[in-house]
Amino acid sequence: MVFGLFRLLGYRFCPRLADIGGGRFWRVDPEADYGQLNAIANHQIKMSIIEPHWEDILRLVGSLKMGRIPAEGIMRTLQVGDKATPLALAIAEIGRIEKTIHTLNFIDDESRRRSTLLQLNLGEGRHALARDIFHGKRGELHQRYREGQEDQLSALGIVVNVVVLWNTIYMDAVLTQLRLEGYPVRDEDVARLSPFSHQHINMLGRYSFDVHDAVARGELRPLRPPIENP
Repeated sequence: MVFGLFRLLGYRFCPRLADIGGGRFWRVDPEADYGQLNAIANHQIKMSIIEPHWEDILRLVGSLKMGRIPAEGIMRTLQVGDKATPLALAIAEIGRIEKTIHTLNFIDDESRRRSTLLQLNLGEGRHALARDIFHGKRGELHQRYREGQEDQLSALGIVVNVVVLWNTIYMDAVLTQLRLEGYPVRDEDVARLSPFSHQHINMLGRYSFDVHDAVARGELRPLRPPIENP
């Protein structure tokens, strides 16, 4: 269903496919000749599921695009209890077409696989940082909702953003200094740097939010010299 909604909204859902060997490949036309893919494209899309709900699908997508339907409204439209509605099944059928295309492209295009893995690593890096900041419960709230819980989650997001901003500012300063000193800094290496690294940050103890005069003037701490290998 996610593949279908993304495609209908004009986006492309590009996840990493861990179980690609067991994936299914779907076709619209049972008589079409896909050459060597005929052996695996043996599941047929049921247009009879999509066609009766096409107008409703367009209305739902238009409402999502214009922001006229809240998240709970979407869920009521796509699911009743534990069962998917006919509209949801129609969107899922469209999603099978999109997933087949994505799977074939994912297998065929190495650059796409690398790009997908890069984005996944960035997301996992952000989650790892949040879990370590929220170390007591590993980033999870186990108690029921209570007043002020949104503030707790917002505070976590603010601290994560502070760490990312700190790392970004000092990474840029280090790269600038290395270039000034004549070190070869390659753009492809810079693209792999992550602002989510936090081994150098103490997550425990007391925190002081006093702003030093040098920092207030926009100055940075002196950069540390690189550690030489023994």
